[in-house]
Amino acid sequence: MTASKPAPAAKMTVPFYGHARQYHSIKSEIDEAFHAVIESESYVMGPTLERFENELAHYFGMKHAVGVNSGTDALWLAFLALGISPGDEVITTANTFFATAEAIWIAGAKAVFVDSDRATNNIDATKIEAAITPRTVGIVPVHLYGHCADMKAVSAIARKHKLWVVEDNAQSIDAHGGGFKQGELSDAVCTSFIIQKNLGTYGDGGALITNRPEIDNTLRRLRNHGSLKRSVHTFGFNSRLDDLHAGFLSVKLRHITKWTDQRRAWAKRYTQGLTGTSLKLPKELPGYRHAYHLYVVEHLKRDQLAQFLVAAGIDAKMHYPIAIHKQEGYPWNKLADLKPHVPNAEANAAQCVSLPMFTELTAEEVDYTIAKVKEWDAEFGG
Repeated sequence: MTASKPAPAAKMTVPFYGHARQYHSIKSEIDEAFHAVIESESYVMGPTLERFENELAHYFGMKHAVGVNSGTDALWLAFLALGISPGDEVITTANTFFATAEAIWIAGAKAVFVDSDRATNNIDATKIEAAITPRTVGIVPVHLYGHCADMKAVSAIARKHKLWVVEDNAQSIDAHGGGFKQGELSDAVCTSFIIQKNLGTYGDGGALITNRPEIDNTLRRLRNHGSLKRSVHTFGFNSRLDDLHAGFLSVKLRHITKWTDQRRAWAKRYTQGLTGTSLKLPKELPGYRHAYHLYVVEHLKRDQLAQFLVAAGIDAKMHYPIAIHKQEGYPWNKLADLKPHVPNAEANAAQCVSLPMFTELTAEEVDYTIAKVKEWDAEFGG
């Protein structure tokens, strides 16, 4: 007898983002924060921003946090604060959003890609030392999809070769590694607050978190036209997180651990439901806390799977289907290795599909998504 195929589930709509749902779950708090900032008449570099920066630093268990206008700016301003110069090389992963490499190029340095670990899709620390040259000044590990990179290994290599480390945690707030917290093994952590992130504002924003006072001081100058005192300027830019966004983020920060716990519950439900299919499922290493910014599955027939899910009403997406070194904008200003050897990163790019993942999903939406994936797998997955 041949195994019977699962019966098709009745069609429903499953969104990829739940921004409005999240807003309604904390509407009174957000509205209160909005009115408090508006009535304060202090909208830029005001007390609400200062309060949020203190809260964010405390949350990370670090001394300083500096709000800026995007995660991209947090990265490239961090590189400037660390003294990056033209001709310098910075090692990072090809498995990331374009902005990580872009920030290195904007700072005037060359991005040197090393391959990713196939299990977690994070930077493969065993490949880093082979990429170090006399021009290497730093390493930028990315905590992809919400799972921390192996910071113990990265930090050990950096110390050995006297390199700085800046963590890109745009997707991983509220995650931790096996025996380490974000920030304790690096010079700085850079994050993004664009609305899609686990801790996102109603627009864009970012921050740098550090224990080094000189980085904190330099970032504060760079983000505000080189000024720490009114009418006194050195050199800088306009990259400030405004108080309205800071107020929203201050509210949301109070909920982040609860929200992450729910994401982890949905991820567990996905994994239990999809185990046994032909898909490669996300992996969480022992001792790590995965924040599940994204729940990414992989399959050689990725495009077909994604099309099937969208047709079924499930807003599946891809993060990131074109590897950085294959993007139209690569290399920026020739500051790149034209032929990086990154087969694992390329495999992930070619096979990734992100299933809906946000706190306010319902069990019915998750189960419907599981059912449709299994339906596709039974028909086409082999």
